[in-house]
Amino acid sequence: MLISLTGTPGTGKTSISNILHENGFEIVDINKVAAGEDFFIGNDEKRNSKIVDVDKLNGYIKENYKEKDIVFIEGHLSHLLKSVDKVIVLRCHPDELRKRLSQKGWKKEKIKENIEAEILDIILCETVDSHPEKNVIEIDTTDMNIIDVAALIMEIIKNKFEHMKKHNIGNIDWSEEILKDF
Repeated sequence: MLISLTGTPGTGKTSISNILHENGFEIVDINKVAAGEDFFIGNDEKRNSKIVDVDKLNGYIKENYKEKDIVFIEGHLSHLLKSVDKVIVLRCHPDELRKRLSQKGWKKEKIKENIEAEILDIILCETVDSHPEKNVIEIDTTDMNIIDVAALIMEIIKNKFEHMKKHNIGNIDWSEEILKDF
């Protein structure tokens, strides 16, 4: 089973993936795969980032990991892969997200862009465009430590993704935050 672990930068994907790895789960960092396999098709000069060929990346993931038991595909583009079976979208309140991204030393403009993406549910919207709602869950990481989030994810796997209402999509709404000046 391929499980996308996605979310706006700063929601905890990498830290949680490290804990899942420590607990025996295989983790695939799609950013490293994209770089290692040269799946870049251009540069986004405005965002100072590479543009990934998602179709090639999807084919690679499907070919190399689809037959494995449980593999987490970690990265903020992983929800765009059609080959994943389940998607876990990590969310974070914009105020906390700003703190986390500031601590990483991100520039103010990049922080603002990511906060706006979180408020507007960009990753969730992209996810539900590609995956059935029953295969998607959201976890609010705002007030949780990474060990508890990883434990929750392991519990969800143990329970075969039987949705707990708390984690159904649509329960997290930061839309009123758009009126604040970030």
